[in-house]
Amino acid sequence: MKEFETIVVETDLLILGGGMAACGAAVEAAHWAKKNNVKVTLIDKAAMDRSGAVAMGLSAINQYVGLKDGENTIEDYVGYVRNDLMGVTREDLVANIARHVDSSVHLFEKWGLPIWLDDKGGYVHEGRWQLMINGESYKIIVAEAAKNALGTENIYERVFITHPLMDGDRCVGAVGFSVREEKFYVFKAKAVLASMGGAVGVFKPRSSGEGAGRAWYPPFNSGASAFFTIQAGAEMTCQEVRFIPVRFKDAYGPVGAWFLLFKATATNALGGNYMVERRPELENWQPYGAVKPVPANLRNYLMMLDVMEGKGPIYMQTAEAIQKIAKAETDPKLAKKKLKELEAEAWEDFLDMTISQAILWAATNIQPEESPSEIAAAEPYFIGSHSGASGAWVSGPEDLAPAEYFWGYEQMTTTKGLFAAGDASGASSHKFSSGSHAEGRIAGKAAVRFCVKEDHGGIKYDQGDIAALRELILKPLKIYEENQDKSTQADVNPAYILPKMFMLRMQKLMDEYAGGVTAQFTTSKPNLERALELLALLHEDSANLGAKDLHDLMRCWENVHRSYQAEAHVRAMLFREETRWPGYYFRTDTPKMDNENWHVFVNGSFDRKSNEWTFKKVDIKHIF
Repeated sequence: MKEFETIVVETDLLILGGGMAACGAAVEAAHWAKKNNVKVTLIDKAAMDRSGAVAMGLSAINQYVGLKDGENTIEDYVGYVRNDLMGVTREDLVANIARHVDSSVHLFEKWGLPIWLDDKGGYVHEGRWQLMINGESYKIIVAEAAKNALGTENIYERVFITHPLMDGDRCVGAVGFSVREEKFYVFKAKAVLASMGGAVGVFKPRSSGEGAGRAWYPPFNSGASAFFTIQAGAEMTCQEVRFIPVRFKDAYGPVGAWFLLFKATATNALGGNYMVERRPELENWQPYGAVKPVPANLRNYLMMLDVMEGKGPIYMQTAEAIQKIAKAETDPKLAKKKLKELEAEAWEDFLDMTISQAILWAATNIQPEESPSEIAAAEPYFIGSHSGASGAWVSGPEDLAPAEYFWGYEQMTTTKGLFAAGDASGASSHKFSSGSHAEGRIAGKAAVRFCVKEDHGGIKYDQGDIAALRELILKPLKIYEENQDKSTQADVNPAYILPKMFMLRMQKLMDEYAGGVTAQFTTSKPNLERALELLALLHEDSANLGAKDLHDLMRCWENVHRSYQAEAHVRAMLFREETRWPGYYFRTDTPKMDNENWHVFVNGSFDRKSNEWTFKKVDIKHIF
């Protein structure tokens, strides 16, 4: 095993991640840092230009409130988010993001992002809250602003953060390694901001074999935020909430533009519109079944009922939608021109953000103006920024948060000095890319204030702890080197397990026992208890992970991170004894929503010393 160089970096504010929330934090923190002589450093596992959920591009900005033009109010947006999550949301956090998000969008436009404009110069809306953009370079534009604000000398790319550095119950830095060079990094800081994305790959993907790398959410987002905050002892929330998006089948192309902009309908194979035919089922999920728009999980559920009755496949009626819009033009020449424009927009929707879907359409001779295309529910994801809500429990703003939800600094977790934003923060869903950027700005400013106002003179770094973490993190390389000759086949060895095999084991158990695709997203107490038994064995075997190189070492720790997100999810689902989000998961043993007992947050904490989880109910406070 090659010798690793240890590099120690001292800073004031350490930003972990390179996605939209991290970029927002970088821009805002840099501004306030210069005024207060604070040093800000950012670490990204990838490269900021193409890092995070917006990496490949995006065809729409999904959160724009329109406050300056009086299009909506903050209360309107909070109501939308509250209803979509079946009543479980931190209204103070959602409101705080909603009142700042428009300014982030205006910054994007100022930096060069092309936002569609109508004939009157106003933004073109895909839906009430969504703006259409030419977004192939969306992330590059936002990252450029962040890099300019921080300075490249304060940015470390291709460095994978694995663990927090702790001084008692305070987070004072992070450790990790380069995925390109034999270097072990120790970052010491007064405050740490976690924004390393959510998690994909915890469950077996619907696309397997040659399509295993396809996912709706980026496969390189592997639970680092969850693992980091869990290991730091931060209270976690909504870990039972996973998101299952409905997407074009096999390549995960987006459906939003089709539903919202093209006004397309989805039908079963018999031509039935499940949203119409199964409307009576919504009565069983009141009051949320009666709201408009119908919550995303309930829309999913109505579709799944058709699939379980054998009425699949499910089709997006793309041709019908395009022809209907084109025929609205009475002039045949204009109608023909409009048809071509719509066809181009249909393909551009994929080329902006999911190129694989355009390739699949071409490969299977799909022409959207002539034939429908299959859609399906994807595998579960853990994401605090979209229609999911899993993440750390953070402080709200003083002027909005109830007393129980505020402890000094916005976006700070229950672990002193550790802040969270984007997919790392929980119970504040529907922030998407723009809201994550705005939340990052909120967190960045608060973290700088923490650096300035708090006493940091007594911070201690235990060199023994750092040395132990170094040995633990690099251990898979040592295990592989010492044992690779014990078998003639590298992936079958009595002394180690390779990261891919570890991942496949985890995905199989989560899929079968925790409500994955093959279980039709259903689970129960006996299944969840069995999942915990198998996860305990998986954790045990993680001590024998082997890595042949730096890339494998990264894969080892990505999968360890995923395994903790998996356990947090299973335990939280087991604790919440009801079915609140059918369409995301269904508890067959507690099949109904129970507002009397479970209109609460489910919060959990992990004690790394005792290796034990504790869960509790936390009251939902309404501010609107």
